[in-house]
This record gives sequence, C-alpha cells and structure tokens, in this order.
Amino acid sequence: MAISYTDQEIHDQAVHLGLIDPRQELPLNLRSRVVAALVQAARQRTPEPAAAQPRLATEIVIQPAGPVLVDGEPFPWLLTRQPMEIHLDPDGVSSVRLTLMAGNVRVIQPEPRPESE
Repeated sequence: MAISYTDQEIHDQAVHLGLIDPRQELPLNLRSRVVAALVQAARQRTPEPAAAQPRLATEIVIQPAGPVLVDGEPFPWLLTRQPMEIHLDPDGVSSVRLTLMAGNVRVIQPEPRPESE
C-alpha cells in the first residue's frame, strides 16, 4: 500500500517536531526525516491485524485428478501427486493428509525455554 503526504502535511509535521518555525520552508535534507516521522506516527495509530485463528474446515471435497475444495473454495496451494491419507470418522472429525509443494522450506528451531517454566 502506497503512503503519500501533501507538502502541507509534511510542513506541519516539521513545525510540530520543532525542526522549523511556521514561516520557514522545510530544507530538502530534512524532508525524509519528517516523512519517516509521519509514517511512524501512522503505524502507531494503526493496530496490527490479528493473526488468523486456525479453524476447522466444514467440508473438504476431493476429486481424483481434480481440484481439492475446502469449504467450497479451491485449495490455494500446489499439491504433489503423492498419495493422500484420508480418515473418515462418521462420529467425529475426519482428516486428510496431503503434501504441499514449496519453492523454499525453512525449519526454525524454537527458542529454548528457561527451566523455571
């Protein structure tokens, strides 16, 4: 998302920061600092979006040599032609195990926990 500020907004912020007085023009060498301050202020006002909570799929539809649909939507990632493991439980939660393709995979070690926890 592109962020832009008018010359007046930049000038007003420079005055607010005490870099210039209201009658002065902002020197070009200070302009990037003022814009950075505006961006930082905007970030502080905008809460970060909450991480999506995992949820249980209502329905998974698998058609051999066809699409995999999760809750009516096509599964958005590439799948390998490896066999899938499908476990149907009419009295509970069923499951599907499949293999995703990725251009790069990183495994990150968790931070060690202090023994007091």
